[in-house]
Amino acid sequence: MTSSKRIRIDGEKSRERALEAAVRLATIEGLERLSLSRLAEASGLSKSGLFGLFGSKEDLQFAIIDKAREGFMHEVVIPALAAPEGAPRLRALCEGYLDHIALREWPSGCFFASVAAEVGGRPGPIRDRVASDQKQWASLLRQSATRAAELGQLGSEESPEQLAFELGAMLTGADIVYLLHRGPEILERVRSALNARLGEGR
Repeated sequence: MTSSKRIRIDGEKSRERALEAAVRLATIEGLERLSLSRLAEASGLSKSGLFGLFGSKEDLQFAIIDKAREGFMHEVVIPALAAPEGAPRLRALCEGYLDHIALREWPSGCFFASVAAEVGGRPGPIRDRVASDQKQWASLLRQSATRAAELGQLGSEESPEQLAFELGAMLTGADIVYLLHRGPEILERVRSALNARLGEGR
């Protein structure tokens, strides 16, 4: 292996190590409060090394969002896309989100729910990026609900758009309540609500 290739691989490993720590810190402490100094302390990397990896604080924030999105896609979205279209996929997305909340290795809930509350009132590119990711999630729920309606899996009086909105709001609310109380019955109540809206067998 050439020295330049080894340096590149080491740099990639350091970046991944830093981002894993950064997502955790940002979810708990907030994107704005996260500094290179704080990240250096948490990741065991030097501040100068982190500056070489990310440059500015905004570059670091965008990298954190990208890393969190990658994790969310891997844990929630990609497995759900293997389910049949319509109600089964809609249920899989919701169940995947609940599992994503419950299986966090630290008490922080969903990254995007946490960060949305932080940056929602702060206009700028970071807020716009978080809002864009939230819209994509909402669109995925809406597409699955619409397909469920087309397949006759929803009641004739059910609005797919309204259903998707209510499910998204319910999941975000569950995230907040679970984060505060950590009771498994909270997620079970949400699953009962999913059954009521989507049916046990769909």
